[in-house]
Amino acid sequence: MKTQIAVGVIYNETRDRVLLALRPQSVPQGGLWEFPGGKIKPGEDVEQALARELDEELGLHVISSTPLITIDHEYPDISVTLHVRTVTAWSGTVTGREGQYIEWVPLQLLPGKDFPDANLPIVAAARLPSLYLITPDLPVYDRVFLDDLEGLLRAGVRLLQFRCKSRGLCDNEAVLGDIVDICRNHGCLCILNGAPADAVRHDCDGVHLSSESLLMLDERPLPRALWVAASCHNREQLNHARSIGVDFVVLGPVQGTRSHPGAEPMGWGNFASLVRCSTIPVFALGGMTGSELQTARINGAQGIAMISGVWEAPNKVQAVKRILER
Repeated sequence: MKTQIAVGVIYNETRDRVLLALRPQSVPQGGLWEFPGGKIKPGEDVEQALARELDEELGLHVISSTPLITIDHEYPDISVTLHVRTVTAWSGTVTGREGQYIEWVPLQLLPGKDFPDANLPIVAAARLPSLYLITPDLPVYDRVFLDDLEGLLRAGVRLLQFRCKSRGLCDNEAVLGDIVDICRNHGCLCILNGAPADAVRHDCDGVHLSSESLLMLDERPLPRALWVAASCHNREQLNHARSIGVDFVVLGPVQGTRSHPGAEPMGWGNFASLVRCSTIPVFALGGMTGSELQTARINGAQGIAMISGVWEAPNKVQAVKRILER
């Protein structure tokens, strides 16, 4: 029987640090860092258990929280399910009330910390935003496109996939350099849809693999310092992504979309069923609009991946702002 654990991802006011606790040496997994939380008691739901644990451990009073990710993990001596929630509002003065060492850790330093294995997917989820913006497939990426992109990054986009299928990367290498520079200037991750070697050569923050490329790999193609994402459409692909150490995936199409006109939409029910089997963050893809972000979260998603819902909006910047305000 799995032990049910409520876990909280707690950000500081500027959302550039999260709270970690160091496990005492005297307990299993001692000396490793963890996201705070504890066992769910009989009769409690996840929200109640998390509020109680964070009060007892830290003196932190949860005002509101939202689901982030659910993780099933098998240790040699125990099976656990981590029900992870983002604490969106809280009050109190945070202290280690049980004598544990605590620290507000910058997001970019999380991968360098040592965690119990079950916590590793939380590291990726905590660092990822709720919007994964994908570039449209254009015949040319001109100054107008770059100006639009910069406006979207100013509006808060922090995760971008550059996807150029019709003409390929060889025709767009120069503009990719401009995109990487713009992303760096605004603290946005730039992920290349293409070959891992090209992502490294162009100083991108990582690579996005097609489902076909994903299945051809038997190990993670880039070091942990870089992001590896993938497109998935079924359980086999999700399982393979997890097995080779992919950081996050997009799953779809959830609804009908022009970018995949021949693909049968899976619907929210099938999407939720597949996400429950995943232990890595999942973005919903296919026919997404900003109003469906909450639906995606309810169904287990990290957030939504979008192309036309942003790029074809009458006001692109306002479209992004409305999404990020949700």
